[in-house]
Amino acid sequence: LISESVKIHQGPPAVYQLIPKKEMIGTLSRLTIGEKDEMKINKTILLVGETGAGKSTLINALFNYAVGVKFEDEIWFQIVEEEQTQSQTSDVIVYQIFGFEGQTLPFSLTIIDTPGFGSTRGFEEDVLVSQRLFDLFRSRDGVREINAVGLVMKASENRLSGRLKYIFNSVTLFGKDLEKNILALITHSDGKRPENVLQALEDANIKCSKDVMNQPVHFMFNNQQQTQRYTTEKDKKASEYSWNFTKEEMGRLRDFLKNTKPLPLIKIMEVLHERIRLTACIQNFQERIELTELKQKEIKQIKEAYNKHEAEMKENAKFTIAVDEPYKEKETISAGMWGLVFYEGAITCNTCEENCHHLGCTMAWNPAHCEVMKKGRCTVCTNKCPASDHVKENWKYVIKTRKVEKTLEHVKEKYEKNKVECETKANLLENLQKETINLTEERSNLLDEAYGCVMKLEQITMNINSGSTLVHMDFLIEKMKEKGDQEKVQVLERLKSRIEKEIEGQTQWQRAGNFKKLTYQM
Repeated sequence: LISESVKIHQGPPAVYQLIPKKEMIGTLSRLTIGEKDEMKINKTILLVGETGAGKSTLINALFNYAVGVKFEDEIWFQIVEEEQTQSQTSDVIVYQIFGFEGQTLPFSLTIIDTPGFGSTRGFEEDVLVSQRLFDLFRSRDGVREINAVGLVMKASENRLSGRLKYIFNSVTLFGKDLEKNILALITHSDGKRPENVLQALEDANIKCSKDVMNQPVHFMFNNQQQTQRYTTEKDKKASEYSWNFTKEEMGRLRDFLKNTKPLPLIKIMEVLHERIRLTACIQNFQERIELTELKQKEIKQIKEAYNKHEAEMKENAKFTIAVDEPYKEKETISAGMWGLVFYEGAITCNTCEENCHHLGCTMAWNPAHCEVMKKGRCTVCTNKCPASDHVKENWKYVIKTRKVEKTLEHVKEKYEKNKVECETKANLLENLQKETINLTEERSNLLDEAYGCVMKLEQITMNINSGSTLVHMDFLIEKMKEKGDQEKVQVLERLKSRIEKEIEGQTQWQRAGNFKKLTYQM
């Protein structure tokens, strides 16, 4: 290992920066140390936590324990890059630790490191983390199962801030089956039982694995292993205590991983696929409801103008009335490129002229591979069109209105279904009224479908504290009030209140800005 590393600190302990083998999983990085042994099983742990919680140091400690580094060796290896430990992870990174002579672990270890949720980069970046994990899970060369999810938090935490709770809940969105695999990894610990941290987890109702005493399963680590060791006996004993304490906890974590059955990601994938479809449907329903209301407004304007100017319109075929006509326009969006393909483009339907998946999916090179497609057809657009009717580009449909001058003939052509019907005032107004009723019924059905999607999201996940739901909640509540469905209004308001409490720690800018602007596909 030393021969394949770069010495970056003289020590003691001497610190060596490892130079791992780098591979790409789609657009994600996998860093590998050691040679794979087909006879050994593999264990996988996913780490999430707030920026500055100590995930990078914990990963390095896991590596040193795995390869059997001892206190008296006076060396320390870093698998996480030096500049990364000093700043923050900017993307999901997979660390693969294979076998070494004299290693402590009876299995190879895969560590999935995530950027610090809740950082100053904003909520939109946190959404991208979830999307990147999804890409990793479904990639051909990606991760197929998870043994544990480590919630990394500092021992000094005596209560869960809204932001920290939001971080943890971001993981539990993957599905109810994940609960027994979630554990707390407590950093910067002095070895004492972290009563405040455990109580904070309980108070926040964080769903995780429990021990025989019905306490959250947790492991404590001291982050001082690579700290400069001084020559005094007192300092040396303090350093050795820190090392041995963490070594003991690493052994407990090893045993937990050894005895924990893996959670096949196919279950998580099913949940994530369903979440994507449902959330995309909610977004689509909202746009269709807005379009329906604009059409109703146009009809109302036509009826009022016709009643006011009926005589002029009949006497003068060129007499016009001005109405606000809704229409759709293609609008360019920010979309990442991979080669010649928009890997973050929007999936739209050419037939329905609708947005089926805003910002698309980063692993689908064409619409047929998008998560909103099922058995070759779209699960979102009005006519559930085949995938071949869709495109993935750097634009989406935007609903707008324009002032249009219309004559009586224009109005009749659009709203009179039977061309041989009598040209009477009553007939035209009847047709307009029928169209209004149809649009009202369509709007009501769309609202009920959107409500059903929200309820289904809550059923399939451990919680529903996502921006994907909150961003549409006020709209749904307002429209349900207009519809007069008080029972559904009360359910939605309770759900909204719970979501807002769980993300209370987000900044005012994130809540008032990003949540309202964001179209979240997860």
